[in-house]
Amino acid sequence: MFICKQIDFTRFVRDKLMAQKLGEDPKLLIKNLKFEGIPVRVYQPRSPSAGRRKGVMFFHGGGWMFGSIDSYDVLCRYISKGSESVVVSVGYRLAPEHRYPAAFDDCLNATVHFLKTAKEYGVDPSSVIISGDSAGGNLTAAVCQALVDRRDLPKPLAQVLIYPAVQAIDFHLPSYVQNSAVPILYRERAAFYMINYLEGGDLNMMEEVLDGDHVPVDLKMKFRKWLGPDNIPDEFKPHGYRPRVMASHSEDVYETHKQAFETNFSPLLAEDSVISLLPKAYILTCEFDVLRDDGILYKKRLEDNGVPVTWLHLKDGFHGIVSFFDNGKLSFESGKMAVDSIVKFINDV
Repeated sequence: MFICKQIDFTRFVRDKLMAQKLGEDPKLLIKNLKFEGIPVRVYQPRSPSAGRRKGVMFFHGGGWMFGSIDSYDVLCRYISKGSESVVVSVGYRLAPEHRYPAAFDDCLNATVHFLKTAKEYGVDPSSVIISGDSAGGNLTAAVCQALVDRRDLPKPLAQVLIYPAVQAIDFHLPSYVQNSAVPILYRERAAFYMINYLEGGDLNMMEEVLDGDHVPVDLKMKFRKWLGPDNIPDEFKPHGYRPRVMASHSEDVYETHKQAFETNFSPLLAEDSVISLLPKAYILTCEFDVLRDDGILYKKRLEDNGVPVTWLHLKDGFHGIVSFFDNGKLSFESGKMAVDSIVKFINDV
């Protein structure tokens, strides 16, 4: 009960800090709706269009536990106006009250609904881009993979992955070592979010997960081809970095966390036959971010399978920086540059 109250209080404070009461926008028609019972906010440019517009699905970040439509309102307005596209921000269910795959299911169902009804919003169904940051980047990758075999729907035009979390296997990648104590996402906090999403708040085995005890030896060997240090350029390895040999394994820890190996949870683990069919991608990574190497590894998997990738790496960036692109005294120039590059990608794709 105390933990739930603490989470509710944190959500309240975060939303108050990040959400700005902007009211009506002379350039946008903004509606709060529900797609298949899932709360969404639709941003439609008021200006006339010669043809159907692009659509952008947006899944917010916040470790699957925090974040909201309101806290990403400024960003979604900016993207919609800058790209002249219809943006749909999804208010998916949050952990720990709603465990995996609740957030994934909500994002997938909202996306399917929009793909089927895009024309009602003046959108070309074949020009829908799926996007999200952090946990939302995870959901973006997973939803795009889930749509690969959907022959009843138009294919997404592109995917925008903003410092995505795409694996819960190795918490000793170079970026986890380098940035373990760098705000705003610490190494232990990243695992905390993933476990809450997976288990709904049972943190008794978090240290074992951080040590890799949830991964059986045969799976460690299998995943090395995608997670091994050779897949990460030397420039991203801190001086003296040595890959950690995860030799131990606990069957109890594995049984509790085995859903982490599902590709809807860890999209990096999808087979080449799925990865090769994904739409072109934009990936943003930040130097001072434990999730930096997740983005780099996913970029490599996409490129190895012939999927075009536009990559922006912010050498002075940190996790969450796009939320500070236009936040008064807490704004960062690199955040503005990143958001503008995303808008450019949407315009050019």
